[in-house]
Amino acid sequence: MPPERRHSATEGPPMDDLTALARQQLDDAKADPHGRSARLFLHDGPLRQTVIALIGGASLDEHVSPPAGSVQILHGHVQITTGDGKQDMIAGQVAPVPREKHGVTAVENSALLLTSVTHVDGM
Repeated sequence: MPPERRHSATEGPPMDDLTALARQQLDDAKADPHGRSARLFLHDGPLRQTVIALIGGASLDEHVSPPAGSVQILHGHVQITTGDGKQDMIAGQVAPVPREKHGVTAVENSALLLTSVTHVDGM
């Protein structure tokens, strides 16, 4: 039997527990006046992984894409808007981050895992 993992409540959930981290960020987003919360939990060279939570109706304004990345919906339903239209994503779905400027709106309380690479040789 593996040893029990311990962590302090003030530390937040263990970094490899995405479900707990998503819940924590959703709680933080509910308390935020803009209905958003994010936590960068992995930073390894150009690789970044961030859990972002949005309360239903909250959005991330249009922004530039990283050189490479993916978005996985951990909880809820979001809509990604680009110049070409809208893409709905629900819990369990994963897709590349759009290459063009895009925005994200939560259709309902949502948490997503953003994996991004901030630098790619030759780009």
